[in-house]
Amino acid sequence: MSTLDWLVLFLTLFLIVAYGVYKSRDIKNIDGYLLGNRSLPWYNVGFSVMATQASAITFLSAPGLAYSSGMSFVQFYFGLPLAMIVLCITFVPIFHKLKVFTAYEFLEKRFDVNTRVLTALLFLIQRGISTGITIFAPSIILSTILHIDVTYTTLVIGSVVVLYTVYGGTKAVSFTQLLQMGIIFAALLLAGVMVIQLLPQEIGFSEALHIAGKSGKANAIDFNFDLNNQYTVWTGLIGGFFLQLSYFGTDQSQVGRYLTGSSVRDSRLGLLMNGLLKVPMQFAILLIGILVFAYYQYNTPPLFFNELETNKLQNSEYRAEYESILQSHQKVSTDKTAIINDLTDGLHSNDDAKVDKAREQLATLNAEDKVLRDQVIDLMVKNDEKADTNDNNYIFLSFVTSTFPKGLVGLLIAVIFLASMGATASAINSLASTTVIDIYKRFVNKQANDQQYLNASRLFTLIWGILTIIIALFASKLGNLLEAVNILGSLFYGTILGIFLVAFYVKAIGGKAVFYAALITEVIIFTLWNQDVMAFLWLNLVGCVGVIAIGYLLQMVYFQKQKSTH
Repeated sequence: MSTLDWLVLFLTLFLIVAYGVYKSRDIKNIDGYLLGNRSLPWYNVGFSVMATQASAITFLSAPGLAYSSGMSFVQFYFGLPLAMIVLCITFVPIFHKLKVFTAYEFLEKRFDVNTRVLTALLFLIQRGISTGITIFAPSIILSTILHIDVTYTTLVIGSVVVLYTVYGGTKAVSFTQLLQMGIIFAALLLAGVMVIQLLPQEIGFSEALHIAGKSGKANAIDFNFDLNNQYTVWTGLIGGFFLQLSYFGTDQSQVGRYLTGSSVRDSRLGLLMNGLLKVPMQFAILLIGILVFAYYQYNTPPLFFNELETNKLQNSEYRAEYESILQSHQKVSTDKTAIINDLTDGLHSNDDAKVDKAREQLATLNAEDKVLRDQVIDLMVKNDEKADTNDNNYIFLSFVTSTFPKGLVGLLIAVIFLASMGATASAINSLASTTVIDIYKRFVNKQANDQQYLNASRLFTLIWGILTIIIALFASKLGNLLEAVNILGSLFYGTILGIFLVAFYVKAIGGKAVFYAALITEVIIFTLWNQDVMAFLWLNLVGCVGVIAIGYLLQMVYFQKQKSTH
């Protein structure tokens, strides 16, 4: 990072924080702190919803996932537009009509306090852990740039975000996110253009896509129905639909965003805006990843992208072995460039035989490179048993810092920070609001005044902030952060969604039945996940259907028992 990069980074962050603080200067009560006085327009709601979901993980891990596995992850979002339509028709008007602070207040009115508390606790566990992961993501950036341990950068970044959130509340978060998303969209467009500009002069956008495609990276659509395949059209449309419906309909970090809308119309328009823009945005981010892959077909990529780990090898007893592997990697990379040139010539001349031969040779060299990479990972583990052997989250970051011009590096790093701030602030705010409304106000202090509840909200925001920082310190063990967050959500969201669907549509099932059905379903979900029976997205469907089916059976048993006693 040059001086100009640091200047761009700090100015961008200062502008965002100052804007959020300015907009939240008039907070006087809990309604203003937790829901921004329910006064925000639809576009503010829409950008806030998007920014809450699009954390730093999105911009760090998604390009790395595309680089290593291809475009298939985009199918994860195929159920999102459908989920937004269902939410607009059902959830939004009910929440607005009841004027609730959290989604879980409704459950006590429909069932009982036990179901409300259970659902709130499931949310707090899941969201608390996933927020720790979103704090960890930008910590990787500072760690890589400054070459210091990620523990220290996690503590610094977590503290900054927590202090900002404690002061500003929801209003600061929402207005800040509006500006953040504008900067993020502009920077993504600029990043895509820059990657194409860095390719050889004779290689344009379409050629880069062909090269990625022939290497198996452009696999965006898969219609195979396979329960063990993580990303297909069906897992996205069905499993993804239930995950997104639960996330946006029952997760307070999102419900709290659209409850800030000034009317049902504004909340609906904000959600529909998210449904229309999210899939193209995610596609564009993944596309940048495969363009980076195309770039590295003409330039030697790092064999392992986490410089902190490779630097340890350079300074260890395994240095000679490591450098020997690097020489072999350089040769493979040179050979690969020659074959890519043949592939490009074949594409330009429509010579299918030449293209097929080049593709086979490319597959062979990629396999050789994978063997060399595995050898490096083995050396890393020999040198340090605790070495981080997953570098997916470092791929895009390494590319940006090594190739982009001065100033633009700082802007891209700022984008990742902004995304982290927006998602983390929303999450910590929702954790605090759920704790205050569903536990503190309901059981601990029922008769406090507005100022006391406002103080309690700030206190619990601070407490949850500290807890999520502690969780972030262990996030490096979770592999690809984007997948880790979605797997974690899939363990809980299906059950939570099932509880809400019963509340809205299945009047025959009572509170006791749905409470025990939720507990049984969670045991089933964790068993299926632990035994690796199916792809994680299907767990959302299992959870939702499980609560409804088991709840219905328990209600029937309870009804028969009551009938027999009379």
